[in-house]
Amino acid sequence: MSTPCLISLHGVQIHPYLDDLAELRIRVFREYPYLYDGTPAYEARYIETYARASESLFVLALDGERVVGCSTGVPMGDEEEAFRRPFLDHGYDPERIFYFGESVLLPEYRGLGLGGRFFDEREAYARRLGRFDLTCFCAVQRADDHPRRPSGYRPLDPFWERRGYRKHPELSTTFSWKEQDDAGESPKPMTFWLRALD
Repeated sequence: MSTPCLISLHGVQIHPYLDDLAELRIRVFREYPYLYDGTPAYEARYIETYARASESLFVLALDGERVVGCSTGVPMGDEEEAFRRPFLDHGYDPERIFYFGESVLLPEYRGLGLGGRFFDEREAYARRLGRFDLTCFCAVQRADDHPRRPSGYRPLDPFWERRGYRKHPELSTTFSWKEQDDAGESPKPMTFWLRALD
């Protein structure tokens, strides 16, 4: 296993990687805390939302030609209403916010500093666009006693806080997906984390 290289793509440039990215998301998000039971068809539709946005960002981690990680971002103005609404309700201008989507990385490539590099690349890109005051992302909220929480599970909150992000409980939404062993989709609480873009 070699150290992956990172490449950045925008909008429709992601199309040659759609299948690889869908497979990666399904595999990584099966893990706690998301417990996601996804399908390639659903993933293709989700990723296409980002592909249609000309200023979206895909940071791919490649080991040779294999996609082993990905991190995404998009201007909040291009996101769904469910993501923009909490900010509008609390007096924020979504047009001044750059939203970070997922960061997914295969387990065997964790601990190599790629998580930090994903943030570096997305923050630098938002700065280059030149019209954003904030960067943000949202994370699913799970109870500490969730029955599927693995022993030894460590939340990413300390890592995000070291990056300068702060959790804003007043900025929350729900997003629905199907969990493993469930009959259908159900809404999950999501909370936003924000950082001023210096």
